[in-house]
Formats: sequence, structure tokens, C-alpha cells
Amino acid sequence: MAKVNIKPIGDRVVIESSEAETKTASGLFIPDTAKEKPQHGKVVAVGAGKKDEPMTVKVGDKVLYGKYAGTEVTVDGKEYLIMREADIFAVV
Repeated sequence: MAKVNIKPIGDRVVIESSEAETKTASGLFIPDTAKEKPQHGKVVAVGAGKKDEPMTVKVGDKVLYGKYAGTEVTVDGKEYLIMREADIFAVV
């Protein structure tokens, strides 16, 4: 895993989204226009947390998050999501 040049502030985390599915379980290929935005990914950077709320996720955790969670950013040609820890549903 490459080092990310982003340091999130407070209770924010940086997530590298998983790739969108390219074909269905039955083997049909999904066109780009019909692909759904992935709702899971890997944590690549974590903020320091809030004064009374330490962070519970860590770098390397695989997480599930809401469909519209986070803000998309591109750094060094790679796309990431920055979101609050509260927008993460679960660690898998």
C-alpha cells in the first residue's frame, strides 16, 4: 500500500474505494453507465479524533459506508473519499 499524502483532521478518515463490479454473479458484464458506486473500501489515513472521542478505525481496516458518504478527492492521480468516522457503518 502506497503512502497517502493526505492527513485528515479531527474525526475524518481517508478511504480508498474498492473497484466497482464489472460483471454480475451470473457472468453478465455491467456497462460503465450502470455500475453502482462501491460502498466499501480500505482506510488509508486516519485523523487524530476529537477530544472526548478517540478514533475506532485504523489504517488498513476494510469498511462499509453509506452510498452518498464522503467527498471525492484526487491526489497524485488516485481517487479517495474523505468522510467522518460516523459515516462508516462497519469494519469487515
